[in-house]
Amino acid sequence: MGGHGTAGSTGGAAGAGGTGGTGVTGAATRPTPLRVDAQRNLEHVLRAAREVFGELGYGAPMEDVARRARVGVGTVYRRFPSKDVLVRRIAEEETARLTDQARAALGQEDEPWSALSRFLRTSVASGAGRLLPPQVLRVGVDVEDIAPEQAQDDARVPQQRGASAGPELRVIAPRAVPAAELDDAGASELLDVVGQLVHRAREAGELRRDVTVGDVLLVIATAAPSLPDAAQQSAASTRLLDILLEGLRSRPA
Repeated sequence: MGGHGTAGSTGGAAGAGGTGGTGVTGAATRPTPLRVDAQRNLEHVLRAAREVFGELGYGAPMEDVARRARVGVGTVYRRFPSKDVLVRRIAEEETARLTDQARAALGQEDEPWSALSRFLRTSVASGAGRLLPPQVLRVGVDVEDIAPEQAQDDARVPQQRGASAGPELRVIAPRAVPAAELDDAGASELLDVVGQLVHRAREAGELRRDVTVGDVLLVIATAAPSLPDAAQQSAASTRLLDILLEGLRSRPA
């Protein structure tokens, strides 16, 4: 908030020109833009958090994030008053990124298996799967088939199966996971889009019938061992994903 003295003295001009950001009159006010150095520190912290949590999991301490970002731990806590706040920020961003990747695969690939494998390769390459919120992995494991007309209902409420033209995946959240937590993290949206990818590939006979949304999420959350050479690391990740993809494909009877 160190820039408010200057902003206050020029608030009228800024408000008139529409570029000041804080000199706004009326009911709504815009968030105060961060100073250049503060914005840079925030970007460093977020990048470091993605790297540290991706490598060590969400149990990694804030000190590790600060060290990787090359800032003091106090700087991290000024932007994120608790570790839970930082974890939620990272988890929500990465969940949204995976949802976008899944939508892109659905919209740009006509072949069901190509769409699913594209999503898996893109998500593994981005590293976003290793940063999924834990409740998504727990929820994704518990699925069952339901009629398409039932798929529009609340995915967390068990229902009877009905006769229909074909099954569709439904994800049932364990009672221990609050619905609000799932909604805030965008988890239900991700599970829905990935469920469509799984359903298409399964109905096309290209995906094993027993493969669930949870299995797909576990694949993208799986990482090859960290190797010192970048080329070797990339080759190992690609090889591991190839093996996992083969394990997902259906086999002729």
